[in-house]
Amino acid sequence: MGEPKYICVEGVIGVGKTSLTNLLAEYLDAKVIYEQPDENPFLNDFYREPRRFAFQTQLFFLLSRYRQQQESFQTELFHKYTISDYLFAKDRIFAHLNLEDRELYLYDRIASLLEREIPKPDLVVYLQSSPERLMANIRKRSRSYEKNMSEEYIRSLNEAYNRFFFHYNETPLLVINSTLIDFVNNEHDFQELVKQIMRSHSGIEYFSPA
Repeated sequence: MGEPKYICVEGVIGVGKTSLTNLLAEYLDAKVIYEQPDENPFLNDFYREPRRFAFQTQLFFLLSRYRQQQESFQTELFHKYTISDYLFAKDRIFAHLNLEDRELYLYDRIASLLEREIPKPDLVVYLQSSPERLMANIRKRSRSYEKNMSEEYIRSLNEAYNRFFFHYNETPLLVINSTLIDFVNNEHDFQELVKQIMRSHSGIEYFSPA
């Protein structure tokens, strides 16, 4: 397998996945598919009352991401590379974390039908980080819908992501320990990531910068 043409960048809220997506897209002149959490009308309610609004929030994300993925690949004609700042299948992480059994059963039936029609990436890049670094990044960017997010929630989310990607085998996966690097402000760190991402991949691989 040669260099990846369709790359998904993944990681917990605050890890820098959209920043890396932007940098890669500019570097490769790639088409970008962005996660659009601000469009979810249930998100503020979910962070305020998670139990009450979890199912509505989850279903809206699932259907809107499905529509976005379908539209993006139907119209792509002009770019050699496509970079997405989310993996469609990762929606299940939040579903299993937030939904009760009956809701999860219904969600799984819908998600299984939709996933069959979504193109699989050539490579998933999973940015790992510590809860402390994630919380620091979240506080720094001060997004309104994240202001009620607790460190306990971020820790549980971090553990859920690690479990999901520990068992992930749908596509090649590159796990990057990003706790001690700054690919946004340090050109050397960014170029090192580009070199790791754009080589040929198979299975699960790990990269921990010195």
